[in-house]
Amino acid sequence: MTVVFGCVLGATVQGLNIHPDGLHFVYPLGCKVVVQDWQTKRQIFLSGHTNVVSAIAVSPDGKYIASGQINHMGFKALVILWSFETSQILSKYDIHKVRVESVTFTCDSKHLISLGGRDDSNIIVWNVEKGEAVCGAVANCGTSGSAVLLCRTNLRGHCFITGGEGTLRLWKVIPDRRQLETVDVKFGLIKRHIICIVIDEMDMFAYCGTTTGDVVKVKLNYDSDVNILDPVTNPVLLGCFGKYVGRKKLLAGEEPARYSQGVTALHLWSTNTKCQIIVGGGDGTIELVKELVNTTLPAPSVLRKVKMPSLPQLLVLKSTTVNSAPTSLQMLHMTIFVGTMLSEIFTIDVETFEVKLHVTCHKHAIHDIAFPHEYSEVFATCSKDDIRVWSTETSLELLRITVANFTCTGIQFTCDGKSIISGWNDGEIRAFTPQTGRLIYEIHNAHSKGVTAIAITTGGHRIVSGGGEGQVRVWEIKPTYQKLEGILQEHRGPVSCIRISSSDTEAISASSDGTCVIWDIVRLTRKHSLFANTQFMGVCYHPSDLQVVTTGTDCKIGYWEVYDGSLIREIDGSTSSGLNAIEITTDGEHILTGGNDQYVKVWNYHKGIPTHIGTGHASVITAVRFSPDNRHIISGSSDGGIFQWKSPVVKKWLQESQQSRSHSSRSTRSIGSKQGATEREGEGSSGQVETLDSARSVQGSKGDGTEERKLGEVCTYEEEHVNSVRNIITEGGEGTPKSGNTPKSSGTPKSANTPKSNGTPKSGNTPKSNGTPKSANTPKSNGTPKSGNTPKSNGTPKSGNTLKSNGTPKSGNTPKSNGTPKSNDTPKSGNTLKSNGTPKSGNTLKNNGAPK
Repeated sequence: MTVVFGCVLGATVQGLNIHPDGLHFVYPLGCKVVVQDWQTKRQIFLSGHTNVVSAIAVSPDGKYIASGQINHMGFKALVILWSFETSQILSKYDIHKVRVESVTFTCDSKHLISLGGRDDSNIIVWNVEKGEAVCGAVANCGTSGSAVLLCRTNLRGHCFITGGEGTLRLWKVIPDRRQLETVDVKFGLIKRHIICIVIDEMDMFAYCGTTTGDVVKVKLNYDSDVNILDPVTNPVLLGCFGKYVGRKKLLAGEEPARYSQGVTALHLWSTNTKCQIIVGGGDGTIELVKELVNTTLPAPSVLRKVKMPSLPQLLVLKSTTVNSAPTSLQMLHMTIFVGTMLSEIFTIDVETFEVKLHVTCHKHAIHDIAFPHEYSEVFATCSKDDIRVWSTETSLELLRITVANFTCTGIQFTCDGKSIISGWNDGEIRAFTPQTGRLIYEIHNAHSKGVTAIAITTGGHRIVSGGGEGQVRVWEIKPTYQKLEGILQEHRGPVSCIRISSSDTEAISASSDGTCVIWDIVRLTRKHSLFANTQFMGVCYHPSDLQVVTTGTDCKIGYWEVYDGSLIREIDGSTSSGLNAIEITTDGEHILTGGNDQYVKVWNYHKGIPTHIGTGHASVITAVRFSPDNRHIISGSSDGGIFQWKSPVVKKWLQESQQSRSHSSRSTRSIGSKQGATEREGEGSSGQVETLDSARSVQGSKGDGTEERKLGEVCTYEEEHVNSVRNIITEGGEGTPKSGNTPKSSGTPKSANTPKSNGTPKSGNTPKSNGTPKSANTPKSNGTPKSGNTPKSNGTPKSGNTLKSNGTPKSGNTPKSNGTPKSNDTPKSGNTLKSNGTPKSGNTLKNNGAPK
């Protein structure tokens, strides 16, 4: 994997940690722990937790990483100690109940300290070297609230501080006696809920951020000798500091300014001459402040006759804002790193205080991923409240389209790349420009229960949408208007996925009611229905349009025939949970799946076995996509994480692309190597056959579904043969030709070079003549063709001539456009061929291929 778009820090206090080497960042990603090189963006994932990581810390010497998780009610919460060098688990314990609120190391890195949540409220001291618990104690006293965070001292290896709801306590670890001793900080009548703590380098003062919006300063009263662990006297509260408003003297009863929504993060910036505080407010404010020494305090209020608890002691030097409340503040090389509640990472230059966004991601589940047509440099994702466009190479967010309080359930780029089509849970279909995010048009009340799936044709003139009520609607899109063409009602449950065939004449919709329906979107009729005992979650056309693959809650991957809707293969996609998304490469050789097991799997289409498995997601995978050039795989999950993977099929795809370029002029190439290019470019649509890496221009198709070919176009033998195979199957109704990109099934004739369908003559020995196929085994109109000569019956193309519109000769004794031979001299459908290819009809062909 190359990179994760975004980091799920969320509400984890101090979730963003800078390693002492100054190169790596450590943060939680769901139930994973990520170690990222900030320069190269290389990421290492530590897997071991069974639920969301709620606390994380890095040891001062940089050798260890500690993480704690949450769990369900009645279950133990796990704490894991990791080795930074090997990324392996050194030890773990599950002593806490339900949740681990905070973890930290002592300053000598010899002990790990963990704090349980409300259901536990215990402090556990763990010996890092021995891998055993040293001692434990209850964090709360009888009169105070719950402790929620830990903070270590900087000089004393056996001391730390806990803070929480109306409580602040100093602790001392006595390893020899396996005991903890504590001293309470007295607040008197002042009540404060502490949510963050920092201690200066000399262990003299502690600064605590509160939900009230001020900063509490406490004198710890430690002795100057660091070997003395007990305070000389009890710690003393010096005051609750608010912001200085600029006047030398405040009015009577006037309160100093506080931080809106509390102080959520603090960091001390100490230099040789001064110590300044970086304060993060709950409203996204980041300020550099210093403590004032001589200020005139306000007089008591005349009305209330009480002294204000907050003092105007903080002078703001510099200020800026970020998008949300900061949860982590770190500093490295005159740069402030900010981790926020919305899982974003910002950097702030200390000199200029300019803000730069480095990492971001969605706050909610990813519902869909889309690439522009044949363009892999950017892609779009959708979630609640917004659509985002990302750069594939730089992993940066390029555009954010926000629609507040609504969820985008599906997105598609138009073929020309001029608009992004999106469906929303409010029942609207909206189109935006991909450069600026401007709204182009909006289809109101497209579905009564919200749009759940959306797709657009290659020409961009028709949109097919699915809704929560089970309807599939077809829309005509014009620059000046958008019109409803028809409503297709077959599903009884929400439509989960819609895909359109490459010919733009068919679409398939998957629903949670256990059905997939293939629609004719030109005639607005149903063609076939697929039934299974599952809730279909994803469906995708094979590039040949001959088959579709489906996934659902039954953990199966199903292969289905488009011709008659029959199930031809079913394989186990997962052993434990359902699959939510499926995709096929442009060459039809590989399948990509993602599901509730949090695995991204690449499958061989023909063999039906997984070739590669990607681990790293911390939640249910909801969407997967191959890039158009097959170089990248993008996957999204329900926690908002977006993963970009190096595609394992890119090398094979490039080799096939180069081979197709070097042989594109040879019309006698085998079906196995050419069919991928022919079918991938949209079999059933009109236009000339081009090379593998070129785009195929789609001409209009007739209303009856027949092909419309330009006059004078050359139909190669391979394309003619593929059409012939399809027509044989249409009339015979038995089996399906196995192309180079379709799997083998029972009753399916082979077509590596030519099909062996029942009653169809084998033409693998067809002679060549200037690119025009000869048929040594095909009888002339009078009976027997001459050896090595091309049949010259009426309408039969000579050597070097072109075939007509249907690509088949018009001879009365040659196969018609449907590909089934009807001549008395031609073996009929239903006759069997011997091992040497001789049919058992009345006009039996000899072994030399000449009919009697």
